[in-house]
Amino acid sequence: MQARKKYVLLGLCMCCWLLLYYWGGLQERLLGLITHRRGEVARPWPNWLDRDLLPGYADQAELQNAGGPGDSPRQRRQSWAGIYKDSRCRMDTCFDFARCQGQSGFRVYIYPPEKGERVSESYRKILTSVAESRYFTSDPREACLFVLGIDTLDRDQLSMQFVPNMDERIRGYPLWNDGRNHVIFNLYSGTWPNYTEDLGFNVGQAILAKASLNTEHFRPGFDISIPLFSKEHPQKGGERGWLVRNTVPPRRKYLLMFKGKRYLTGIGSDTRNALHHIHNGKDIVSLTTCRHGKDWEKHKDARCDHDNQEYERFDYQELLHNSTFCLVPRGRRLGSFRFLESLQAACIPVLLSNGWELPFSDVIQWNQAVIEGDERLLLQVPSTVRAVDITRVLALRQRTQMLWEAYFSSVDKIVLTTLEIIKDRVYSHISRNKFMWNALPGGLLVLPEYSTHLAHYPFYYLNLGISPGQEFTAVIHATSPLVSQSQPIMKLLQVVSKSKYCSQIIILWNSEKPEQSTIETEAVLSLDEDTVLLTSEINFAFHVWRSFPERIVGYPPRSHFWDPVKKAWGYTSKWTNEYSIVLTGAAFYHRYYHHLFSHYLPSSLRALVDRTSNCEDILINFLVSSVTHLPPIKVAQRKQYKEMPTLQGTKMAPWANPEHFTQRQECVNTFASWFGYMPLVHSQFRLDPVLFKDHVSVLRKRYKDLERV
Repeated sequence: MQARKKYVLLGLCMCCWLLLYYWGGLQERLLGLITHRRGEVARPWPNWLDRDLLPGYADQAELQNAGGPGDSPRQRRQSWAGIYKDSRCRMDTCFDFARCQGQSGFRVYIYPPEKGERVSESYRKILTSVAESRYFTSDPREACLFVLGIDTLDRDQLSMQFVPNMDERIRGYPLWNDGRNHVIFNLYSGTWPNYTEDLGFNVGQAILAKASLNTEHFRPGFDISIPLFSKEHPQKGGERGWLVRNTVPPRRKYLLMFKGKRYLTGIGSDTRNALHHIHNGKDIVSLTTCRHGKDWEKHKDARCDHDNQEYERFDYQELLHNSTFCLVPRGRRLGSFRFLESLQAACIPVLLSNGWELPFSDVIQWNQAVIEGDERLLLQVPSTVRAVDITRVLALRQRTQMLWEAYFSSVDKIVLTTLEIIKDRVYSHISRNKFMWNALPGGLLVLPEYSTHLAHYPFYYLNLGISPGQEFTAVIHATSPLVSQSQPIMKLLQVVSKSKYCSQIIILWNSEKPEQSTIETEAVLSLDEDTVLLTSEINFAFHVWRSFPERIVGYPPRSHFWDPVKKAWGYTSKWTNEYSIVLTGAAFYHRYYHHLFSHYLPSSLRALVDRTSNCEDILINFLVSSVTHLPPIKVAQRKQYKEMPTLQGTKMAPWANPEHFTQRQECVNTFASWFGYMPLVHSQFRLDPVLFKDHVSVLRKRYKDLERV
């Protein structure tokens, strides 16, 4: 009985507490509503007694309404979607593959410029690169891809290059089709003060090839990030990388450097304003100046005068040449000219640009060439670069040179890389793999139509640890009809057929081109009909070629040289201790170079060869050296043939004809301008049969050391 009373009393107490809690809370909420209705502002929590003394950096309304970096990810995505309607585009949803499946294949059409249309120097270079590529077509019905003739590079409304009314103009194109199968090139987007990614027009379903792309806005597998380049960037060829040799130890005078503008206000100012904290004036040089713009003096801060004075003490080019690492902080936009400058200088880029989608990130493995930092952790950068060991410094530096020379040294290479990436997406079943893009000689010189197997390319043999086949195909170029057994070509046929390594002989008449499918072996022995060789000499040259299958190996040497007086390239057949060309009148090379010659080179170069009927051997030397960055190899003959002037009254030999040399000099200058910094490497190396084994063993060791570095 006592226990029952106790439980009843406990239950009544619990009910009382619940009623008090309920009615007390409800009353408080009602009082809150009444005070709001009377216009009283509710006190935020906590109620600081010294609120008036605290500095008000930003109130809640400002934080909610402010744009730029303070926006939430959702707000930024919504803003992007408002600008680019098809923000979820992929190749399978926004690209018409049927346009690329016809007999024409992958062809690119450029819209003709409108009358009085202004085009910037940089965009003119891009259009020229497309027009001179092997993919260009003047017939829109053949096109797989379209490029606008309107300049879209600079979409800053304050720029003199800004083109207005883009939406109206592009919608007037009958082939626009909401941008499907179009590629739009852009370097600058947005304007002061936020520099957003707004291009000022709806790109629709077009592929965006854009610099300073943000990872949040980047459409993977569809858009392409390209580097920011200046209007002075060369159209073709370009300058060579600055790394002549990899010194050990690899440390240079300065460990880390930066020299550039400092923004006092606006986007990008936070990162560059903090760079002075890591400057020590010894092994770390971080210099900024606020002396830029029209009214910089009106906005200068207390550090400007000191920074400007320190800025003038160091030369930028000297810092580039003598620094191990180069800081690449963001500017107003994510990309910076410093990126390409540091790549060329073999100064390892240290990136401070959060959210930047690096150029050609679909195919390039940037972790092998750059160090990505965090803008918020600037003070950790010095200790980070100090911790990089010597082996990794050597590897990073070597990779910067490979990427610079393969993809970034000219506008031609930047544009062609963009087109090749799109082509690989269209024909994914015959596309390059990541190894092809990131190993020498680079993806542009690997044509997957030839093969998708690494073992079929001569420059991969060493990495794969394989050797070429033990047979060759002889290709004899003939012009004279067969009338007697005493002709030189008949003797040549007998000599070649006696070689135990000869698998096939093909005779081409009157500049006929060999069909790729008819060549059965990897090695091709190219011979002129009047070539005089012994079978033992052919066998010896073939043995040498099997040790260096990526290079041209042959007998007759020539040389080209720079004439400082004429400021042009010259060509000579004089016998000297140096040579840069081995004529294909008696030379071995890999059959892949036949395919590369026919399908990689632009039609303008092949047209020059056809017009002169004189320069094919020079062009293939330029081509092979551009792939390998190595000179050809000359092997010694038992009997040396020197070209002597012909007697008066006799028929002049082609090599003695002044017009012959004039044509070849014209070809050398044309090829050198197209290949740029890769005219052929002069070499004093020759192979003699007696010392063959010693030469090969030494060269194999040198070659492996070079590849290892």
